[in-house]
Amino acid sequence: MAKASGLLVIERILRDRQGIWQQVVEDRDLTRLTAQMLGSSMVALAIYGAVLGSFHSFLMALTSAVKLPLLFLVTLAICLPTLYLFNLVFGARLSVRQSLSLVMVALTVTAMLALAFAPISLFFLITAPDYGFFKLLNVAILGLSALVGLRFLTGGMRVLNDHGLLSPAKPEEEAAPALPATPPAVAPAVATPAAGNGAATATLTEAPPTAAPMVPPGYVLQPINRPAPRSPIRPEPAGNPPSMTLLYVWIFLFGFVGTQLAWTLRPFFGSPGMDFSLYREIDGNFYAEILRTLANLF
Repeated sequence: MAKASGLLVIERILRDRQGIWQQVVEDRDLTRLTAQMLGSSMVALAIYGAVLGSFHSFLMALTSAVKLPLLFLVTLAICLPTLYLFNLVFGARLSVRQSLSLVMVALTVTAMLALAFAPISLFFLITAPDYGFFKLLNVAILGLSALVGLRFLTGGMRVLNDHGLLSPAKPEEEAAPALPATPPAVAPAVATPAAGNGAATATLTEAPPTAAPMVPPGYVLQPINRPAPRSPIRPEPAGNPPSMTLLYVWIFLFGFVGTQLAWTLRPFFGSPGMDFSLYREIDGNFYAEILRTLANLF
């Protein structure tokens, strides 16, 4: 498939994800690919952030259009070194470019999926302008978009695992010394009575290559059919490397850091009963606020 550019990079990710993973595996032209994904995801998040802030005012829409992309960028900057060091500690051979491109695929999918939900968010903003409902709706949209993006991340890591990039490099096997040539052995044979002769069979032992086997009168030689030697049993491939297990730990850390940073950068929506402000005092936490909003809504 032809290379997409700009915002259309999401189409290539969704239609040709195996080609994207192969490009990451080969470490080929990743700087350009990462720049395309970064630009498209920042534009998508800025548009969605403007939708969030439009609940309060035009000025809040502008600030949310800046703060939502900033939220994802700062979270990525905080957590990416941890993912890279996790891989190094457990022997993975990913470069910084490969790690960044892998995470940017997930971020691009998340941003574009959130942008696809923007018309739905605008619809409920116009028809049901309830602050609590609007806030929970958009938190659910961002959470669902992030889950889909993280599925792309785990899928990409599995592809890298299949190509051996998450395991330490194995030393080259030394060539086995050549064995001296040996003369072909004469297959053992069984002497059976000739036609019309009712004598019992006699088994002959293997004779040297230069000696003719001794066959009693009235007997003929028949080769013994032996089963073909079995191929050696190969060990089953090992399970997931530690890098795959630590990926799920990193995903948890990424989500935890992201939600706390979102609480620090608030407001994104802007409470209708409060004046515009760029930041709020840091009190409480994201999860307590969501539970409080649910209690007030129901």
